Amino acid sequence: MSRTRRRHLSALLAVVLASATVVTGSATAAPQQPVVGEPRTEHGCARVEKTLPTLSDWPKVTSRVKSSPGDERRIRQLVEGMTLAEKVGQMTQPEIGAITPDEVREHHIGSVLNGGGSWPNRDKHATPQAWLDLADAYWTASKSTRTGIPVIWGIDAVHGNNNVYGATLFPHNIGLGAAHDPCLIRDISKATADQVRATGQDWAFAPTLAVVRDDRWGRTYEGYSEDPRITRAYGYEAVKGLQGDSRRRVDVLATAKHFIGDGGTIGGKDQGVNPSSEAEMINVHGQGYYGALAAGAQTVMVSFNSWTNTDLGIDEGKLHGSKLAVNDILKGKIGFDGLVVSDWNGHGQVAGCTNASCPQAVNAGIDVFMVPNDWKAFIANTIAQVESGQIPMSRIDDAVTRILRVKLRSGVLDGVKPSEREHAGEQEALEAKRLAREAVRRSQVLLKNNNRVLPLSSRAKVLVVGKSADSMQNQTGGWTLSWQGTGNTNADFPNGTTVLGGLREALGAENVVFSETGDVDPAGFDAVVAVIGETPYAEGVGDIGKRSLEAAKLYPQDLAVLDKVRGKGTPVVTVYISGRPLHVNKELNRSDAFVAAFLPGTEGGGVADLLVRGRHTFPGYTGTLSYSWPRSACQTPLNPGAEGYDPLFKPGYGLRSWQTGNVGVLDESSPQFGCSGDGGGGTATEDLEVFVRQDIAPYKSYIGSPDNWGGTEIGPDGEAAHASINTVMADVNVQGDALKTTWTGTGPGQVYAQNPAGGTDLRGYLNADAALVFDVVVHQAPTNRTVVSAHCQYPCFAEVNATGLFTALAGGAKATVKIPVSCFAQGGLDLENVNTPFLVYTDGAFQASFANVRWVPKAALDPDARTCAELG
Repeated sequence: MSRTRRRHLSALLAVVLASATVVTGSATAAPQQPVVGEPRTEHGCARVEKTLPTLSDWPKVTSRVKSSPGDERRIRQLVEGMTLAEKVGQMTQPEIGAITPDEVREHHIGSVLNGGGSWPNRDKHATPQAWLDLADAYWTASKSTRTGIPVIWGIDAVHGNNNVYGATLFPHNIGLGAAHDPCLIRDISKATADQVRATGQDWAFAPTLAVVRDDRWGRTYEGYSEDPRITRAYGYEAVKGLQGDSRRRVDVLATAKHFIGDGGTIGGKDQGVNPSSEAEMINVHGQGYYGALAAGAQTVMVSFNSWTNTDLGIDEGKLHGSKLAVNDILKGKIGFDGLVVSDWNGHGQVAGCTNASCPQAVNAGIDVFMVPNDWKAFIANTIAQVESGQIPMSRIDDAVTRILRVKLRSGVLDGVKPSEREHAGEQEALEAKRLAREAVRRSQVLLKNNNRVLPLSSRAKVLVVGKSADSMQNQTGGWTLSWQGTGNTNADFPNGTTVLGGLREALGAENVVFSETGDVDPAGFDAVVAVIGETPYAEGVGDIGKRSLEAAKLYPQDLAVLDKVRGKGTPVVTVYISGRPLHVNKELNRSDAFVAAFLPGTEGGGVADLLVRGRHTFPGYTGTLSYSWPRSACQTPLNPGAEGYDPLFKPGYGLRSWQTGNVGVLDESSPQFGCSGDGGGGTATEDLEVFVRQDIAPYKSYIGSPDNWGGTEIGPDGEAAHASINTVMADVNVQGDALKTTWTGTGPGQVYAQNPAGGTDLRGYLNADAALVFDVVVHQAPTNRTVVSAHCQYPCFAEVNATGLFTALAGGAKATVKIPVSCFAQGGLDLENVNTPFLVYTDGAFQASFANVRWVPKAALDPDARTCAELG
């Protein structure tokens, strides 16, 4: 371990300490394993401790939910009477779009799930009754099997029952962390449980307990805080709210996820590598689990990330295959007796595994396998692996014992069908507007308030600008109706209110003028309210990668709007909608007041409540940051205790409505080419990412053909179509990371990534022996000549012949292609002005899925890089 990392870890552990009921050995006795039980309380809820004692080992966690000896005898008898096929069926969790009720019966399926953007009958606006009908169908099918063991249904209810049309959605976790109120978390989780019961599910894949250490991570907003003290207390109350107060039976099953360390990956890369020491895992990333498991969480979801640090001798690799993490630590030392569930095909990422086969993950201790589509093959392979001895029968029996234990504790084993349960089908249960609005008010943080611009007079006349003022999609964020939260309109939220709607309610519609682009003179208005910020994203797609945290580069249109309205004599109030802290110095300088509203959910009226004076009796802005806010564009990771820690705003910062703060004029400088690479005439050192699960700014993906050679932009859903070429989203490495492109053979077509603003100097990549690198699955070999090219604003371009390359790769297996940038330079590419770093063209039939498109320094020197001669 480097000296710098040692200092960082020592400082970190000095700041981040553990709570509540912790018992350790005396100085004279042999060291004993620490024990964690229920936390100390404040106002009737778990207390956010001022400090947490440093733990020397993984603690034994005492769960408040326990089985009786009679329960255990009954479960043992059930397991003893089951066939191997029935047991493996219980361990298998298909997606509702890939399994029918009859198949649930035939294959003895134990649970189903619906992914983000999956609804009954593929109907985005499915009614509670439609959800219940499908839940009943699955339940009835499972009850008609020989064992009669009911199926359970899991759903990503992470900020309310967010897949369901008409449900009230709460602020995402980052905003709730700013409220610093565990009791609020319990209330929200209880309301979410009611929503889940209304549509017939049994199991919520929540809460997320990530302690986020790098805000470049696209799931930052799913974490309550970078401070494990908050995560621990919140984890306890989130589980209590979902599961209820009983110590024997639970309401809706909670899921402590994702075990462990997903918030600590290098560079904030989703599904990446966490290099933490075991001490850091115990005292930082483990804290949320101690709270959640003490509250009685019955399920734990394994994380996609790896745990590897060769300097420390840690080489667990993907946690889905880590017996140390799942069996020895979680089930052994911590003492968890519920079920462990994989994430979406997470087992398929373990070395030597596929989505349909992973004995390593079974033996590591995973009990339920989320196998959305390949579930039939998974069942067949797992049965064969037990029969061959690769998987011990004792491991299968342990898994099924845990599954049945959880089904018994949840009341499902002896319960009635979903439509006969409490709150079933109730539209009222889906709505919790008053609570959600209160949560919105509590979760905002006032960062700047020059001259006490806020709150505005209730008689003020305001000009409202910005792309997020009247956008339910932007204010609800990811994991909302669809996986990434994209593709939604205001009409998809019939019971919600935008920020603009809330201002019209507060001030009267006649006193509110809206111009999204800011093309209205602000003269004559009492204030301009600019509602700007991030657009929706979820896992993977939301990663910033090597780009800087500078909001003005990520969302340049926002700065353009502010520049239109500032400095004209009317104060500018900015409401910033975002899933993480960003470098917003330019936006702060252009604003008289600045509110971090994070992702408030469906009740945008709660934002307006604090902007306008005298709306209610609540005390104005009370939220304070639960994350550090960056002072400069490349200031991440940024956590208290780290060497050189110097944020613009520290955790705990937040003005009250009567305060002005003292932000001053902030430095607006930022790097031209991200935070590490050199895209100019020097030598590049970092990847130039073009398409990595999504378009990477400034690049956008397009298709072109005689229908439109100017280019049709491929939408966030991955879909675009011309007569001769079309694209859809597909899986190459992980869920939804690729563009599956089909050339129909009826004419020419091309798929490409382009910077619509023009060319960029990429000579540094030629100097660095870089290659154009992409992952590809060739589904159908090309029938005609096919080229890969790069363009310096057409007709300036260079191409290589890839017909033979793609033909050799046909067959459905993934391959990584590396084409030296020097091949394009030899072909005449002007590297000082590249606007299209990737293009594939053919005029025949061809089908392939492309993922992870990037220019990688030194990749042309790799042994598997193609040569220019073979691509001639």
